[in-house]
Amino acid sequence: MSGIEAEGVLGRGGEAANNKAKASEGDGGEPRSLEGPDPKDTISYSAVRVIGNGSFGVVFQATVGETGETVAIKKVLQDKRFKNRELQIMRTLEHTNVVQLKHCFYSSGEKPDEVYLNLVLEYIPETVYRVSRHHSRLKKHLPMIFTKLYMYQLIRALMYIHSLGICHRDVKPQNLLLNPPTQVLKLCDFGSAKVLVRDEPNISYICSRYYRAPELIFGATDYTAAIDIWSAGCVMAELMLGKPLFPGESFVDQLVQIIKVVGTPSKEEIESMNRNCTEFKSPQIKAQPWSKVFSSRQSPEAVDLVKNLLQYNPKKRLTPVASLAHPFFDELRDPATRLPDGKPLPPLFDLSEEEFKFCGDLASEILPKDVFEKLSAKYGVYKSDS
Repeated sequence: MSGIEAEGVLGRGGEAANNKAKASEGDGGEPRSLEGPDPKDTISYSAVRVIGNGSFGVVFQATVGETGETVAIKKVLQDKRFKNRELQIMRTLEHTNVVQLKHCFYSSGEKPDEVYLNLVLEYIPETVYRVSRHHSRLKKHLPMIFTKLYMYQLIRALMYIHSLGICHRDVKPQNLLLNPPTQVLKLCDFGSAKVLVRDEPNISYICSRYYRAPELIFGATDYTAAIDIWSAGCVMAELMLGKPLFPGESFVDQLVQIIKVVGTPSKEEIESMNRNCTEFKSPQIKAQPWSKVFSSRQSPEAVDLVKNLLQYNPKKRLTPVASLAHPFFDELRDPATRLPDGKPLPPLFDLSEEEFKFCGDLASEILPKDVFEKLSAKYGVYKSDS
């Protein structure tokens, strides 16, 4: 696909890609063409290669003609009757650990009425999935420092989006982008994401199978953002094991795989997942001790965190804030900790005022002492003695 011009393949976008304010205008996030009338503002894109595809559409690696910048462009068929939820959500997001929407534009399809929405995103070359598979193929375990880094950044991203009422609904290693030189992780693909509103039903057939929370399998439509926490627990277990913890071969088998490890849910647990589910017949299987699920080389702190993320009762799963404060991440809070190549850790503690206040009393446990005092003074929450 090298050298194919975006004109016709991706279309042409107007307004400067780095002019975020202009590109984000519109009433209530309504998707609109960003095509500018002034030719000098027009941006052209050359598609380099396809880097992803699925039922949603296709993702290209592309080059900005005017600047040479590498970007990713997600091209999806747009139903003119509806607003695009992914675009609406992405326009509200700005975080270290969430992929950045740079720009968007519309292009025509081959059929007369076909219109495609093109989301221009920052390009990040690697994924946690590929890194994990690479280690598995070499029959090596991912060094624990990387599991800590990836999980901390994922949970921080979840804390951020959940604080905005947004549930991702498709957390999995393939949707965790990674910049290898810096080890910065970014959550991507908000195609399934939704602002969850109390008493508004949601579809239960959502989320990739291996990472699907049990309340979804039980058909719940009033679930919460805790489904993302279950998925995060599955991701962490996979990083520790080198393979998926619950590799279900079908919708029903997914629950079988969960029960084989976590045991048969109690009547109370089933009710906590879906209060309308009164009939559930299953052999009474005892939970495996987590120490047997993982090898003895895994730290008790790591096993404890996974166990508390993978609770049947959604309300008993650790919140993102409580997860970040977990002792498993203490090594990251140590100023002496470095990457295996000697480089410093990526930004982990650059909390915005909103994030800092959302952490509440646990901020002092989430942050290194000096950072906590600095941010407390900066945001007027706490006065340092110095």
